[in-house]
Order: sequence, then structure tokens, then C-alpha cells
Amino acid sequence: MTTRRMTVSQALVEFLARQWTVDRSGDGSEIRERTIPGMFGIFGHGNVAGIGQALKQANVDDPELMPYHQARNEQAMVHQAVGYARMHRRRGTYASAASVGPGATNLLTGAALATTNRLPALLLPSDTFATRVADPVLQQLEQPHDIGLTVNDAFRPVSRFFDRVQRPEQLFSIALSAMRVLTDPAETGAVTIALPEDVQAEALDVPEEFLQPREWRIRRPRPERDALAAALAAIRGAQRPFIVAGGGVLYSEAETQLRAFAEATGIPVGSSQAGGGVLDWDHPQYLGGVGATGTLAANRIAAEADVIIGIGTRYSDFTTASRTAFQHPGATFVNINVASFDAYKHGTQIPVIADARETLSELLDAHGRGAAGDLRVDPSYAERIAREKAEWDATVDAAFAPSGLALPGQPEIIGAVQRASAPEDVIVQAAGSLPGDLHKLWRVRDPLGYHVEYAYSCMGYEIAGGLGAKRGLEAAGDERDVIVMVGDGSYLMLNTELVTAVAEGIKIIVVLIQNHGYASIGHLSETVGSERFGTWYRSYDPEARNFQGEQILPVDLAMNARSYGMDVIEITPGEGAIPDLEAAIAQAKASDRATFIHINSDPLIYAPDGAGWWDVPVPQVSTLESTRRARAEYEEQQAAQKPLLG
Repeated sequence: MTTRRMTVSQALVEFLARQWTVDRSGDGSEIRERTIPGMFGIFGHGNVAGIGQALKQANVDDPELMPYHQARNEQAMVHQAVGYARMHRRRGTYASAASVGPGATNLLTGAALATTNRLPALLLPSDTFATRVADPVLQQLEQPHDIGLTVNDAFRPVSRFFDRVQRPEQLFSIALSAMRVLTDPAETGAVTIALPEDVQAEALDVPEEFLQPREWRIRRPRPERDALAAALAAIRGAQRPFIVAGGGVLYSEAETQLRAFAEATGIPVGSSQAGGGVLDWDHPQYLGGVGATGTLAANRIAAEADVIIGIGTRYSDFTTASRTAFQHPGATFVNINVASFDAYKHGTQIPVIADARETLSELLDAHGRGAAGDLRVDPSYAERIAREKAEWDATVDAAFAPSGLALPGQPEIIGAVQRASAPEDVIVQAAGSLPGDLHKLWRVRDPLGYHVEYAYSCMGYEIAGGLGAKRGLEAAGDERDVIVMVGDGSYLMLNTELVTAVAEGIKIIVVLIQNHGYASIGHLSETVGSERFGTWYRSYDPEARNFQGEQILPVDLAMNARSYGMDVIEITPGEGAIPDLEAAIAQAKASDRATFIHINSDPLIYAPDGAGWWDVPVPQVSTLESTRRARAEYEEQQAAQKPLLG
């Protein structure tokens, strides 16, 4: 057996560079792309002589082998990997290498985000000495009750796969197992390989077979016959069926089949946050987002649906409006999901554990052959769907209309960005009030055009995720623009990746909405009776001992972005703010550089109500009248909750 003498890090880098994902696109053509096309890394004493040296050596010997990219924050590295994976429908992602201690633990939030969103990301945190020859090393956490415990064990609950390379010979089985999970649509998420800093630099004889190109084919399981028959029977007997489309539809590239099925049957479609883009906004069967942040049209239809067909959704509390969205007393749930964990959720008796595209194709085939009977919805139901959609579309038109106020509301701002963007452009968001407003209002015109990270809803994801999305598009030869919308609260959490955009010449458009505080939690605080306590960005009042005063902080976020080297456009408050914003978007789109657009808003102007509810418990007792009122309202809403969905 031919071998090469290499360090663990050198072998891992070359191994990752030779891995390929193979899949079938929606049109049947084969797709083959690198599973790990590059690596992010921030170096310290834990990895500078291991992964850092291996990347340097690869850069000298073969610059295309494993491209290296800088980052300014370890959490942001994982966010970039997730953004890339979303644009590639989970066929590719990046690796993220971090040093011992704080460098490693900075990856934790990114790991949780990747796993929660069912999106692949490879994490390579350095670990302390396996030999313990230098214990305790700088940045090592010690636990007297378990000397072998390190901070990297914190990755276990937030990773889909975790292992530690304690000896060089373990690399082979660990690396192969990691790739299996990364490319399995039912198992994917954060994959963590902990690398002790001494083992990274140790040498071993690496079989050439380990370093040869290897293909990982995406599994697309077809539905079992009996499960499909049960699903068909339930749909055939429905009077008011409703489809909840999740991210699994997009990751399966099943939007063509979903559109054909909806058109053939007339069944209306609502989407989760991850499912935005499954149908264009103006498709007759598409009612928009469903659930706590959904549209009034989708939620009204969902409330009366007798058969709910969940396709590729994990049924989060926002999708189900905390289990209040579906009110039909005999509602039946047909859950189509590649992961049995999600297919069996909420007590359904009709789980279809299969790929979304394959299942929809078979449903269409059965419908075309007449094997499913007449699946077409009743004309009166079709008329109701059309009426609800038309009414909501008119509501959005009104919300988008410029008011001429000096400080426009967020719906107007979204409308301006919508009008100035191209149909194929990608909107990126994650946290605050924007996800809810975008879910209701944004008119998606492309399957990849809506990228809102709302499984973990991580403040600070937006800029890094937008960079990852743009990397993913560029890797595919796609020149569409990525527009990141972010509030000042999320921006202050993690904005340093703007430096990465400038350093690499990656063009993203960032629209910063200045709310002078937390707009979303401020509104939520009001609804639960806490009167926006702690949610304004104000100077500290030493007498009242709070931040509830009127003195706005003299923070200049436009100047902050300018200091990073960004092109900056500031929108002056006034009646021309919305036209100026549209012009700024057009200017940014025409530029080949990253652009930051700053606009002030009135956070007290809300989007139209979609009649969704979110369960946030309110104290049962309080001395505050506002809290007591909120508790009474909470109990009224809570009465509509169902312990199971079906």
C-alpha cells in the first residue's frame, strides 16, 4: 500500500479538498461540486502550527487545493458557511478552523445555528494537548472532577456529529464519518472534529487511497407504497386542504413539482420562513407566510384546513403559531419529510419519510393516472383562496406606499427595497422585527431570493450570512445581488465581517435600519406588559436607574461602516427618504463595490396584522397593571392551543 508521510492537519486539508457531492437537479441533470470548496480560519497557538501550516503549505504547493479565507470573528465563519450552504441547497459548505479556548467556543453559536437550520457546516476547533505534557496550557479550562473534559465538549449538544482526534490514526475513520453526516439530508447540521494542538502537528503514514477523490451522493429516498397510499387517501378526502412548505422543498429542489401539484389540485400553499421562495409571490395558489408571522390570507385558510400537508417543514412554533394556527377540530396532518424526526412530529398518523421532490413527483403521477381520484379542490374553496389572496395583496400595496413621513416605518422601507431590487436578488435577514415583516410582506420572485435565518434567529447572522450567500452565488457563476437588511441592534452584535467584504472585494448591499434600540423585542415587551423596559438605546438615567429616557445615544453607525472601508450612502430624514432609498439601492446595484446604506426609521410603525400568535408566557401575578392586562390577553390566546396537531 502506497503511503505518504504527512501531519494530521496536512492529511485532513488534502482529504477535504478531494471530497465531492453528487446530486440530481430538479430537471434530472447531474450536479457534481466540491463538498468543501474552502476554509475559514483564525489562527492562534492551538492551530497556527497545525491547520495554519497545512493551509500555508497547500497555498504554496497548489493554491487551488484548499483556498483559505480570513474572518474577523469565529462565529461569523460558521455563518458564512451556512449562507453558502443555503445557496447551494446543502450540496456544499465551508470548513471553519479555530484556535484553543475562546477561539473554539466562539464557534458554538454558529454550530447551534447550523444544526437548528438543518444546514451543513464543518467545524475544526483546536483542543488542548492530548498528551497533557504541558497542562494547563494557555486558555485551557480545567475541571477537577473530569480532567479529560475540555471546552470543546460543549459542541456535543449543538453538533450533529462530534469526535476528537486523540491519536493520528483516528483521523481516517473520523473524517469519513464526518463527511457522511455533512452530505446526509436527514442528518446534516454542524459537524465538529476537535483537533488537539499536539496531534495536529504529529506525522503519520497516510494511505494514498484516503487522499483520492471521493464522491458522496445525496440520498433522495422515495416514499413507501403504503405511506403514499395513506397520504393520497387523506388528501382525496379533504374538503379544505392546505400545504405548509418548508425549507426541505428548496433543498430538494422540488419547487417545480410543488408548483405543478398546486396547479393540478388547486390546493393553496403557505410557507415557513425557510420555505420562502417555494412559489413566486403572485402564483394563484401561494398565500405567503403562515403562522405567527404569516399573512392574514394564509392564516385564515390554515385555521379552517381539514388536511394539512407539511412538506419539508420542521413545524416550529412560529409556523404553527404556537399550535394555534390550525383550528379545524378534525384536522389531519400529512407530514412529508426526509427526516423521520420531523415527519412524526406533533402526533401525526400519516408520516411520509421521503424526499420532497420524489414524493411530489409520485403524487403528481398518481393524480395524472387518476389513481388518486379527483384531487381538485371545490370551486367555492378556490374562490375563497383567490379572494383572500387579493385582499392581502391590496393590504401589502397599502403598507408599501410612501407616507412622506420624516421617519418612515419599516413596511415602507421594505417596499422601497422591493421596488428597487431585481426579481432574482437575494434578501438576507435573521433577527429582530424584520423577519416577521419580511415573512408577511416580501414578494419573493425567485427560489433562492429569500434567505431569512429564522430557526435560530441569530442576531449578527445577517452580514456574515450575506457574505456566505454571495460566495455561494459567485461559485455558481451567478451575478445576482445580495441585499442584507439589518437593524441597529443586530448590526452592533456582529458587524466586523464588513472588513472581510472589503478585503476580498465581495459585493454585498447592506441596508441598515436605525431604530435606536431593539424594535422587535420592544414591541414584544409591550405585548407582555413590560413597557419596552431595557429595549431603547438611550443614555443611562442615574435617578431612575434605567435607560428609558429621551436622550438618544450619539452613535454613528454610518461612520462605523465608513471606517471599515465601505462605500456609504446616508439617507437624510424627511419626506423624500423613501425615494432617496430607492435611488440608493439603484446606485448600489450599479456599483461593483460593497455598499452600506443607512436610513432612520420609526420603530413604532408596524406591519399589517396577520392574525398569528406566539406563545411568550406572561407572569401570573404582578404589581404592574400593564402586566396584569397582558396576562388576561395571554390566557385568552392560550385557550386556542392544541397539545397535538393531528
